[in-house]
Amino acid sequence: MPSSWADKLNFPLLLVIATAVTGLIWLIDILFFAPRRKASLRSENGEVPILVEYVQSFFPVLFVVLILRSFLFEPFRIPSGSMIPTLLIGDFILVNKFSYGVRLPVIHTKILDTGEPERGDVAVFRYPQDPGLDYIKRVVGLPGDTVVYENRQFIVNGELMATMGDEPYISPVNESLVVGATKRTEKLGEATHEILEFTDEFPKRSNVFEVPEGHYFMVGDNRDRSNDSRFWGYVPEENLVGEAKYIWMHWNDGIIWNRLGDAIR
Repeated sequence: MPSSWADKLNFPLLLVIATAVTGLIWLIDILFFAPRRKASLRSENGEVPILVEYVQSFFPVLFVVLILRSFLFEPFRIPSGSMIPTLLIGDFILVNKFSYGVRLPVIHTKILDTGEPERGDVAVFRYPQDPGLDYIKRVVGLPGDTVVYENRQFIVNGELMATMGDEPYISPVNESLVVGATKRTEKLGEATHEILEFTDEFPKRSNVFEVPEGHYFMVGDNRDRSNDSRFWGYVPEENLVGEAKYIWMHWNDGIIWNRLGDAIR
């Protein structure tokens, strides 16, 4: 879960402002000052001002980053262990921003409908209780679903989301056994993925959730150590950011080379 000042920084807003300011300065120069410089090209006044030189260098880069980050792919770093074993602390991931609709940066207004979350997707969203924080969880319940959580298993609309397997969890960080952790395989709709349970440490919880229209029920793969929809409720559709697709790097006191380029399932 984000906690540092950098996590609170509204980077999309800063990027939009920086792109707009540099673009405006460049446009003003092109319209009003560049013609005068051309007319006096051989004089001292014909030199390009240092501010304009910087703007000409930075604006194209900022503009490309803004387009890529806002509408195509955005990088995120995993700060917590709530998605272990699928995602580790220190994983750097790429999130597909157009999986769930193209949205304008900063104001998050959807301008193009390109798809909806499917059960089993790993999705990034703005935390409903603090939209300034980005969370990542797995989609378990879709709009209108009835989700029952009982004996560490989900029953969705009367259908059991089966889990299978029962093996000790070996951490890929240091290749050591995580005491008390059990790795299992869960099937959510058409998606099959691994989950982690600490069956000896945490009591079994049970509850029934009625997912409202336009909302989603999100749960972490680290089932007994995840702050998710079981505790704070549902994620509105307008809070969706995108679908997590790839791990492009892992760095947390060292690189785990075999995670580079892994698809997120």
